[in-house]
Amino acid sequence: MTIEKQKYNTKINENSKGKYATSTENRRMMWEFIIWPLVLHLNRSYFTAREYHKMRNHISNEKNIPISRMAGGIVSLKVKGIIQQDKDYYSIHYKLIPYMRKNMHLDYETVLREIRSKK
Repeated sequence: MTIEKQKYNTKINENSKGKYATSTENRRMMWEFIIWPLVLHLNRSYFTAREYHKMRNHISNEKNIPISRMAGGIVSLKVKGIIQQDKDYYSIHYKLIPYMRKNMHLDYETVLREIRSKK
């Protein structure tokens, strides 16, 4: 392997993340920038797709994050069970409602710990 190929391979490994790390980062970003602030702003445990899109577009413009990067975030949160969808509404997991009522900041790690706990 030539020196140039070694530099190129090293550079790729330094800049790229694995598939799972990228998915986790996207879920975390969606939760901390869009979903949880939206829930706290609305002061209810559910929201509509229109409310979600409005918040997503606002954050996208404000933080200069492309919408395409956020595209799979809500789907991924649904797959993890953090958000449930019922026709036109999305709702947060029932174990997160006490945090919403107390108007607390809730990071992604705490969310995972709460919904996986056997309380």
